[in-house]
Amino acid sequence: MVPLFMALFLLGCQTDGDQETEESSDETASEEDSTEESVETESSENGDPNGENVEELTFLEEPETVVDDLNRPWNIVKNDDEFYMTERSGSIVYYDGENMERQTVELEQEVASGQGEGGLLGMVLDPEDDQTAYIYHTYQTGEGMFNRIIAIELSNQTWQETDILVDEIPAGRIHDGGRLAIGPDDYLYATTGDAGDENLSQETDNLAGKILRMDFDGSIPDDQPFEDSLIYSYGHRNPQGLDWNENDELYSSEHGSTAYDEINHIEPGNNYGWPVVRGDDTADGMEPPTIHSGEETWAPSGAAFDDEGNLWVTGLAGQSLYRFDIESGNQEIILDDEGRLRDILVADGEAYVLTNNTDGRGNPEEGDDRLLKIAE
Repeated sequence: MVPLFMALFLLGCQTDGDQETEESSDETASEEDSTEESVETESSENGDPNGENVEELTFLEEPETVVDDLNRPWNIVKNDDEFYMTERSGSIVYYDGENMERQTVELEQEVASGQGEGGLLGMVLDPEDDQTAYIYHTYQTGEGMFNRIIAIELSNQTWQETDILVDEIPAGRIHDGGRLAIGPDDYLYATTGDAGDENLSQETDNLAGKILRMDFDGSIPDDQPFEDSLIYSYGHRNPQGLDWNENDELYSSEHGSTAYDEINHIEPGNNYGWPVVRGDDTADGMEPPTIHSGEETWAPSGAAFDDEGNLWVTGLAGQSLYRFDIESGNQEIILDDEGRLRDILVADGEAYVLTNNTDGRGNPEEGDDRLLKIAE
């Protein structure tokens, strides 16, 4: 384990070769081939609607388990001293600081769980009403598999669907995106994957392989880069992390193919190149990544900025928590002894990570999966 209280070292080690092939080159070896049922902001993304992160963090000597026995968790939301965590099977786990309970989610379309990387994925609370939330989930019909973004309302410990913001986002066994985040402009953002069809990412009339932006009723903001479209940026493979720095600049973490994972500076209307370019490749009209992993594999998921402008990103195949200096491109590993890591929350003077060892790709230990406090 990398001791959290010691100096952090620069990222330079290769991840396990088998995990590279399984996770980042093409995640089909993931949930799709598993015999188990598969599994894959309050701070802009995770817990602070005003975009305020911590001032300064002190790492704990050892991670502290806050909640354990989670089943394929995907997203952390913090509301004062309370936590909500989505589980891909379709539950929302609530923790009030002392007790944990699984809350039922009643939807018009049942959550499709165990069919690849989909399920109940991203969640954010409404900034004006913490009994209302927005979720991103996968569902199956006779016409195929889709993702949608909906509003839900809490009543008697049960979340009930109240509105559909976006429907029929392409879904597949791999590359479903799934992150929701509230931006400093008070709009809702969502990441979508290419659903296993890389050509969809370049189609500006298709919602796959995009970052979307909308109002809380699903309507299109007046200043969108594409007329009458929710699309904010395109040319993405499988983006899963979103957060804004102190200058209100949006960054996203994205799964690459055969390594070449990416950190991208997202600007409206830009094309981020998938599947035409990757790594240091260039092409007219396509944006290169701010940072990429080269031949290493991170399989990046959740992302959050700290007050020093560093971007923290959880790694699945990389089984590490990475910290990136966006200006210099330097990378550090600040946690690497907890297996697969799905989400990161940096808010209210604290930092938390969500492990993801029960998703069919990891090696769960007793108590997995867990919400861990790593800094305060």
